[in-house]
Order: sequence, then C-alpha cells, then structure tokens
Amino acid sequence: MALAFVLPLPTVSDELPDSELARRIRDGGAEASRAESALCKRFAPRIRVYGLRHLKSEPAAADLVQVVLVRVLEALRAGSVENTANLAAYVLGTCRYAAFDQQRAEKRQRAIEAGASLLAEDVLPPAASAIDFRRLFGCLQRLPDRDSQIVRMTFLEDRTTDEIAERLKLTAGNVRVLRHRVLARLYQCVEGARA
Repeated sequence: MALAFVLPLPTVSDELPDSELARRIRDGGAEASRAESALCKRFAPRIRVYGLRHLKSEPAAADLVQVVLVRVLEALRAGSVENTANLAAYVLGTCRYAAFDQQRAEKRQRAIEAGASLLAEDVLPPAASAIDFRRLFGCLQRLPDRDSQIVRMTFLEDRTTDEIAERLKLTAGNVRVLRHRVLARLYQCVEGARA
C-alpha cells in the first residue's frame, strides 16, 4: 500500500485584505475566481443594505447588488481601480452612482407611462352618432361617379394612389389632387348639413 500525499488547494481566506483580493482578481489565474467569490460575499450584504435604505425596495436592492458587483469586478479585472487599499470606498461610490441611475431610470419610466396614458386618452376617436353617418352617406351619394370611386378605393378598398390612377386611367398626382378636393367637398357638405 502506497501513501499518497495530498496537497491542499490554496483557499482564499475571508481574512485577506481588500487590496490582496483586488490584486488576485486583477492578476487572474486560479485564485481569481475564488477572490471574486470572497469579494462578493464580503460586499453583497453592504450593498443590499445601501439599496434598501436608498431605493426602499427589496427587488431594487437586489438589482443594485448585482449591478454594483459586476461593475466592481469588471473594474478590478481591467486594473482600473487605483486605490485598492480603500476598495470599500470604491464600492460605496459605485453604489451611489448605480442607485442614482436606477432612480433616474425609474422616474423616466414613470414619466413615459404617464405620458402614454394621457396620449391614449387623447387619441380616442370622437363618438360618432347615427346622424353623422347619415349626413356622410348623403354627401357621398351626391358625389360624381369618379369622385365616389376615388373615395371608395382609397378608404374602403385600401388601394394605393398608383393602383387608383391605373384603374381610372389618371396620373398619380391627378388622383392626389382629386382626392384632396373630394375630401374638402365632403367636409363642407357634412358641416353644412349640421348648420
């Protein structure tokens, strides 16, 4: 029976200072993932408390934890954190900016929703009465045949200007002019019938 020597895997102790964790993350290698895990365990509860205090919501605080940890880890991997001895201050600053961004995005979303609800109310078509339809139908019956065809093909058959021009043997520009004039006459007819 042979004896085997088992070397213990190097571990990242919770006792390591922030600067050593930052160095290991920056240098990469086998220790980087353990250092990242230790850093996350160390700062996640603090970030969550900051989020709860400033964002007043558990889901928002959970989002803040993820956003801040990702930003901090990316900065450490890139070596862009200058003072790793004071990593806690860097994390706090990142919390402030991320929380501000979340609050601003939430305000913007509320403003968009409020504007959309107002817009939806303004866009509703006016209520049409049976009298309006009778007036319009009467005015349509009084139109010459070609004008009536242009209105019918445009609004009922949903044909393009070019299709209407080909069917009526006119130019597309002529169809546009005729349609504009017909709609103006219909408007005057319907409004005149109201008076």
